Amino acid sequence: MNFRQRSRDEPEINLIPFIDVLLVVVIFLMLSTTYSKFTELQVNLPVANTEVARDYPKEIIVAVSSDGRYSINKNVIQGRSMDALAAALLAANPAGQDSKDKVLIISADATASHQSVILVMEAARRAGLSHITFATQRSAASSKR
Repeated sequence: MNFRQRSRDEPEINLIPFIDVLLVVVIFLMLSTTYSKFTELQVNLPVANTEVARDYPKEIIVAVSSDGRYSINKNVIQGRSMDALAAALLAANPAGQDSKDKVLIISADATASHQSVILVMEAARRAGLSHITFATQRSAASSKR
């Protein structure tokens, strides 16, 4: 009788194919991932190509300058706060007139801050003006027609 213990070969896990597969997956992910920086996003705003400008009989025109000053129907507003702007909009739209027929046209400078335009929209909401539109310039292509 043979009482010696048999030497068992313990199975080995070969790591080299495992590492090869992982490297292929990492290389695939690196090549298929696109990296974009949102700080470098270029935005080109659209230009309106209109044939005829609309004529609103009951319109209030608010102009926003590049430095944040406002004018309503060519009258410069003193102050840049929302309360001053809402009061001026209420003065331009007396309570006796129907606010539903009034159209607020925002004519903002191209370099005016977004916050300045939002401030006009919020003041219009407070003044009860719900119809808002934006003034644009005609593009060079449409002006040649």
